Amino acid sequence: MSIEVYRDDWGIPHLRAADPEELAFAQGRVTAVDRAWQLEVERHRAQGTTASFLGAGEAGWDIFVRQARLADTARRCFERLDAGTARWVRAYVDGVNAGLPEGAGRAPEFATTGLAPGRWEPWTPLAVWLSTHILFAGFPTKLWREEVARRLGEEWTELFATDGPGTAGSNGWVVSGDRTASGAAIVAGDPHRFIEAPGVYQQIRLACPEYDVLGLAVPGVPGLAHFGHTGRVAWAITNAMADYQDLYRERLRRTADGGVEALGPDGWRAASVHRESVEVAGAEPVGIEVIETERGPVIIGVDTDGPDEGSWEAISLRHPPRVTGELGFGVLPALLAARTVADVDRAVDGWVEPVNVLQAADVDGGLLHRVAGYVPVRDRANSLRVVPAWEPAHAWQDGPAPTPRAGVEGHAVMANARGLAAPLGVEFAPGHRAARIAELLDGSQTWTPTAMPTIHTDTANPSAARLLEAIRRLAETPTGTAGPDPQPGADGPSRQGGTSAEAGAPGDGGPPGPAAQGADSAQPSPTNAGPQPGDGGPSRQGGASAEAGAPGDGGPPGQAAQGADSAQPSPTNAGPQPGTGQAPGQGGTSAQAVQGADSAQPSPANAGQTPGPAAQGADGARGGLALSRRALAVRARLLGWDRRMEADSVDAGLYAAVRGAVVRRVAGHPAFAALREPAPHPALFQPWLALGPRVAFALETLLVSGPVPAADIAEIVRAALEEVAAGDEPPAWGVTHRLAPWQALPDEDDAQWPGLGGDHDCVLSTSSVPGFTDRSARASAARYVWDLADRDNSLWVVPFGASGVAGEPHHRDQLPLWLRGELAPVTTDWHHLTKEFPHD
Repeated sequence: MSIEVYRDDWGIPHLRAADPEELAFAQGRVTAVDRAWQLEVERHRAQGTTASFLGAGEAGWDIFVRQARLADTARRCFERLDAGTARWVRAYVDGVNAGLPEGAGRAPEFATTGLAPGRWEPWTPLAVWLSTHILFAGFPTKLWREEVARRLGEEWTELFATDGPGTAGSNGWVVSGDRTASGAAIVAGDPHRFIEAPGVYQQIRLACPEYDVLGLAVPGVPGLAHFGHTGRVAWAITNAMADYQDLYRERLRRTADGGVEALGPDGWRAASVHRESVEVAGAEPVGIEVIETERGPVIIGVDTDGPDEGSWEAISLRHPPRVTGELGFGVLPALLAARTVADVDRAVDGWVEPVNVLQAADVDGGLLHRVAGYVPVRDRANSLRVVPAWEPAHAWQDGPAPTPRAGVEGHAVMANARGLAAPLGVEFAPGHRAARIAELLDGSQTWTPTAMPTIHTDTANPSAARLLEAIRRLAETPTGTAGPDPQPGADGPSRQGGTSAEAGAPGDGGPPGPAAQGADSAQPSPTNAGPQPGDGGPSRQGGASAEAGAPGDGGPPGQAAQGADSAQPSPTNAGPQPGTGQAPGQGGTSAQAVQGADSAQPSPANAGQTPGPAAQGADGARGGLALSRRALAVRARLLGWDRRMEADSVDAGLYAAVRGAVVRRVAGHPAFAALREPAPHPALFQPWLALGPRVAFALETLLVSGPVPAADIAEIVRAALEEVAAGDEPPAWGVTHRLAPWQALPDEDDAQWPGLGGDHDCVLSTSSVPGFTDRSARASAARYVWDLADRDNSLWVVPFGASGVAGEPHHRDQLPLWLRGELAPVTTDWHHLTKEFPHD
């Protein structure tokens, strides 16, 4: 072989080889040397064997992966690859297997867990891609809508739709040459996902006689699926927020010979069934039954013992790769060889999952803005709810829906909002980020690559407007005079039943108090499911991959509320495991914070409880919406705030504290009492089913519509102001809004993680779960600026570094840059790179 490995000043690998297959081998090998532990965690996640070395906390994820038949789907998709793509993927896998022994020797986690590196199969990269994105489209949200319809009523099914509430997600924009200083286009943006250490994106350069491409790779997957620059054309994506996964309500029954039948449109039909065993470190294996109907694998309602007779109901999952045997991997080598936007356009016609909005630009002035991916054509009810498998109206039609596209006039923005992909989805991120990026881009006609980070790091928070308006209106309501200053612990309804700090656990009848707002000790963890459906590829939507907390990144709403202590929270793809119900802010796991979100029942003063002193006037009579002097001072500060979520802003911290108190009270309102009971579904899906995070991200909507009366909303806002006014002064936003990355083996040194600026609806999108934790589990998984005038002027950065090995110089050397909003220069001159070793 003629492979050459070079490194730049940041340790980023630049690879040269004689042909594409040799180059794929080199990519696999260098990835295994740099990130062996990460790769092996991903392989085990993809085949459902993580509990065998990480323990019982991962068993729920493993059971889901087995029952969803992800590894089998990956095998099917690999078998359908064209011969050239199959050889290319095999070459990558050969490289991984060649590099794993060296990489495992450098990574201390193998010794810590006793894990030995395994062997990758040719289909393993496809399985990694599937497991990373299986929860990315957020199909568990359909379970949530079912619960809302059943418990609140059909009219409220879409009350919590995510383009009403604030959700986080990825950003991307392309600026045409007539708006740049050079006259050539610029492609820029940042995917937002659950932050993992090591990071979910790997900076890399791949060069051979056929092409020379740099970009952001997904470790474990060959090529550059999402973000790349060939020198002549560059591309980038965000999550389209399309709906392409369906849940079917199945009726199953046992047959005399021990088999299973499922009721479909044509009557009872045999389902495939077999048993598997999930190994669990330190515990007995878990035996499971794997059932697949004509719709798809059964993922909920499989009785591990199985009823001997009679029928029962379950839920199956149907998604394009399982149905078609296609994952779109043939697109990957075609992208590397692209020279024009037309080449990129033709290549992504074959894309399948996840469904993305893609932008591209080339050196000849070509621009592209389109959706790519497979969205099935079926009844709209399939997109909203769990649908009956036996009704023919819910069957998929042949072939996918058309993918929309649009022209680019000056600039185009993609930020998970309703727009280009609207015909393909149900819930989208709010338009705040997209509108703000467009506003900033309109501010100049001479954009340069070095100016783009001012957009990446913008902290304006337009979603604050509705709550601030509710706060402003309080003083306009002449219902009484300002009452006396509240005494700590005596602020009426906000304290009834005790704060979370006082009560020690949710469910004591009162909302978590100010102590819960910092939630500094909790460490939210992703769940590969992003959750918020989100962007960039989820890798961690709610689990080891959850854009969770809010749509836009592929994770569940509750993910960001997860912890990462000794309970070993699940990766983004896996979703959190339910906790013990410990109160938010008490150092519990993210799952525990979600439990707190659901079980805490704060109540507004006018919701059937007796008002306390803060709700009374100076004469002791009910004072309505009167505010104490301290609360009036809080109000004045918030109305004078610049609405920027800067890390060092004490007013941003004050806003977050009031917002959190409002969220807890709305979640505790009697109107939502029916939603506080846990849903009867596996723990893996509970982050999507927790009331508290749903309220947090729907707050903009719930302040002006929904089942909570307007008078109660006003009282909730008043009580929240009083609560914050009565407590200690909230610190600057970055003191509590600290980074909380997911790690397969949690780092005991939680104090090392820095404070962040931004918020879920800022362009600098850093997501927490307002009201339950300020810790940010989701943020920019990378930032990039692709310059079409000169690739050497391009810029990139990741949250940590090129190496996945703790203690190495490039393990976290980019973190300071990332925190400051700076990007590292792209270096392409081989003479300015350091040759590491030849590989013959």
